[in-house]
Amino acid sequence: MNNNALPTKPHYQVLDGLRGVAAIIVVWFHLCEPHATSHLTQWINHGYLAVDFFFLLSGYVIGYAYDDRWDKLTIGTFLRRRFERLQPLVILGMTLGAIGFYFTESAIWPLIHTVPVWKMLLVMVIGYTILPVPLSMDIRGWQEMHPLNSVGWSLFFEYIANILYALGVRKFPNWALSILVSLAAAALVYFAVTNANGDVTGGWTLTVEQVKVGMTRVMYPFFAGLLLSRIGKPVHIKNAFLWCTILVAAILFMPRIGGADHLWMNGLYESACIILVFPLIVLIGAGAKVTGNREYKICKLLGDISYPLYMTHYTLVYFYVGWVSDHKGITMAASWPYALATFLGAIAVAYASLKLFDEPVRAWLRKKLK
Repeated sequence: MNNNALPTKPHYQVLDGLRGVAAIIVVWFHLCEPHATSHLTQWINHGYLAVDFFFLLSGYVIGYAYDDRWDKLTIGTFLRRRFERLQPLVILGMTLGAIGFYFTESAIWPLIHTVPVWKMLLVMVIGYTILPVPLSMDIRGWQEMHPLNSVGWSLFFEYIANILYALGVRKFPNWALSILVSLAAAALVYFAVTNANGDVTGGWTLTVEQVKVGMTRVMYPFFAGLLLSRIGKPVHIKNAFLWCTILVAAILFMPRIGGADHLWMNGLYESACIILVFPLIVLIGAGAKVTGNREYKICKLLGDISYPLYMTHYTLVYFYVGWVSDHKGITMAASWPYALATFLGAIAVAYASLKLFDEPVRAWLRKKLK
């Protein structure tokens, strides 16, 4: 089937912009992380919820883009289009992580120099497939699915959700999809409230327990987004991009709820954000129109760099985390110039990745895979 038979639908510009806003907050969340003494003292305490927001956005956009096209679409064509969109930056992120790997040896990763080059390269090649590496191939020491680019774990679960959609969930009538989403919501609440940390974090390690966490985190938001694309009515308000940006930032910057004594309260807060507030933000964003050329340019730029920023920033964050670990006890107030430099570097790398790699490679893949 020719991909050209499926022209791209118009973008939701405000949703694209919000994806970029969330990606920027994720970068700062990861820059603040090494300064936190525990999960209770993180400056951007709920920054990890951006991943759950991304899953919801993805499900919504997939439903909008493909749900009414399966009379002209095959499973193979759908998966090729998703591969074309997602995989180039997966490969670039792993490559950048490999290039910088040996330079990140530090107090927090003291054994990097003992990792043979062949093993690092093997981890890189496995990473190109987005398949997780086993714990026996943990070359950094953090028990990550992807030790060369930490964020790869979420793309692994993104692919699983896309495959489930293509293989069967797309055929679900709304009542059946509603049951699936309700069960996924119940599982999410149970996990968040009973988790030892009182939050929804996890999913980046290849163990049975952590794979369950990853599946719990992706199932509700992705398929709730799909359901929302079918039955949700976009909400129209003035200055939607501004208000949604404030709301996303408020959720992600919210201090820890309940402290160390009432962890379940934080789990309940995060569940409410994912199940209720994120869908509302998506409906507002979907119903919004950009007002003026400036807002259009801002939303487009943020949307364009959002995925490259997410997929490449941690390859620079590794250097910052290592530097902080070598300067034990240093505060963000003292290290902010280095944090800012890392952030600006991440923005520059993301934009260069978009223009010099992602867009050209995707154009080439469109020709080869049609």
